[in-house]
Amino acid sequence: MSKLMLGNQAVARGLYEAGVDVVSSYPGTPSTEITEVVSKYDEIHSEWAPNEKVAAEVAIGASIGGARSFCAMKHVGLNVAADPLFTASYTGVNGGFVIAVADDPGMHSSQNEQDSRHYAIASKVAMVEPSDSGECKEFTKMAYDLSEKFDTPVILRLSTRVSHSQSIVEECDRIPHDIGTYEKNAQKYVMMPAYAKPKHIMVEERTQKLREYAEVCPFNKIVWGSTDIGVITSGISYQYAREALGDRASYLKLGLINPMPEKLIKDFASKVKKLYVIEELDDVIETHCRKLGLDPVGKDFFKWIGEYSQSYIREKIFGEKDEYVSYSENVPVRPPVMCAGCPHRGVFYVLKKLGVMVSGDIGCYTLGAVAPLAAIDTTVCMGASVSGLHGFNLARKGEYEGKAVAVIGDSTFIHSGITGLINIAYNATNSTVIVLDNSITGMTGHQNNPANGFNIKGEPATAVDLEALAHAVGIERVRVVDPNDLAETEKVIREELEAKAPSLIITRRPCALLKSVKHNPPVKVDADKCRSCKACMKIGCPAISMSTKKAKIDDTLCVGCGLCEQMCRFDAIH
Repeated sequence: MSKLMLGNQAVARGLYEAGVDVVSSYPGTPSTEITEVVSKYDEIHSEWAPNEKVAAEVAIGASIGGARSFCAMKHVGLNVAADPLFTASYTGVNGGFVIAVADDPGMHSSQNEQDSRHYAIASKVAMVEPSDSGECKEFTKMAYDLSEKFDTPVILRLSTRVSHSQSIVEECDRIPHDIGTYEKNAQKYVMMPAYAKPKHIMVEERTQKLREYAEVCPFNKIVWGSTDIGVITSGISYQYAREALGDRASYLKLGLINPMPEKLIKDFASKVKKLYVIEELDDVIETHCRKLGLDPVGKDFFKWIGEYSQSYIREKIFGEKDEYVSYSENVPVRPPVMCAGCPHRGVFYVLKKLGVMVSGDIGCYTLGAVAPLAAIDTTVCMGASVSGLHGFNLARKGEYEGKAVAVIGDSTFIHSGITGLINIAYNATNSTVIVLDNSITGMTGHQNNPANGFNIKGEPATAVDLEALAHAVGIERVRVVDPNDLAETEKVIREELEAKAPSLIITRRPCALLKSVKHNPPVKVDADKCRSCKACMKIGCPAISMSTKKAKIDDTLCVGCGLCEQMCRFDAIH
């Protein structure tokens, strides 16, 4: 039966049909939907792990146990999972092991634009890259055969456009995978130097076998059109090029990205008059071609940054511009803001009022960096707020003690903030950390996490006691506050900043968008009392506007959180 599916949904279907038994992931846009869809298949054990490293290690363990296993993450998540990946390249697999990594050209929801193909090359594992939903399903299934045939982890490289675009997918039946029996094999799975040295030799031999396979594998294909132009490409760039150039070019679409073929590329290049390499982000394919002695048109011609498009490629190669009318000059700027009723808004209002340095982290609360709150000073990576605050305080030699805090979400704290807090306690800086506990993983679409008491299926699960954990790692001063109570929030933050000891503040209130949250009636503005002072505008709530001389509250957005009511000195909001 044929269905229209998102690329991520199709990957999940491929996992089901391939007989995968264990899936462990950490949510990260644009990869999140894969594991969410997998959770609907009862035949597969699925779970949200605390972070990508743990997810990869769970999948590796399941593979060693004989099961076909899988983990998914976004590109920056692979940074976290790199440690187990590089060594799993040496151990190889028992049951097939596939890692889906979704890159984000254009940085739609990411802090950088890194190219995950480098990880496949560096770790010396196979990488495949589909270009549409149909290939997402088929490549996923074939990746398990590839993994088991060559005794290698396989990276399935996706991108935002492939993950979140839809095309037709043919559904097939699930073929169960027999995990067989487990046999102890220290030489294969214990990577101490004596065993790792011969395994490295095996990795190089495996890479050579994969190179030979790349010449004939079904992942790579040629689509012939005019031989005036030849295009070597992969993934979503193939779709752009095919639509932009049509039959005016011929295409070598590489589905096996690492290792890439040599003879196939040379043969294709010899049959076209002018050779282009079209690839988003880095010059991975182009560099390979140049090593083969070819001289394609590549990054000297095409941009290094951001996404490509059909229009961009057509204009670059043929000089043909699409005709369309743009109204962009008249469209007002609409920067992203935290939702109406967001429990983080009051915290950032207080922090800005106090004028403290704020070491920020990854999550929807990163919007605390933009106007009008403009509270956050730094955002680097998951967990860096906590460790970074400690380093900042060390660098300033006490100058900012009492004038700097770290903010981190509950899911991010579980992901990689705990070790930073241990470091603060162990190495003793007077650092104040604020955990913005909204009871959910908000930025990626409301996934449960180990701190909120529910698993991936919404079933009750053990919840991490953040207060007890903080005490256990050596933080004696732990406070809990409702962030919608501005006066109490300010009082607690002031007290902990003044304390001569490390401290943890937990601002606890559920995300306003959770279905289980019951909201108060919307507040209203008494126009007769409003003095147009715009104090209520300082919190950046999208429900509040000054379209007239008086403040106005949109009752379709307002959830009655009461922040603006607390800020109005004229009792105009009630």
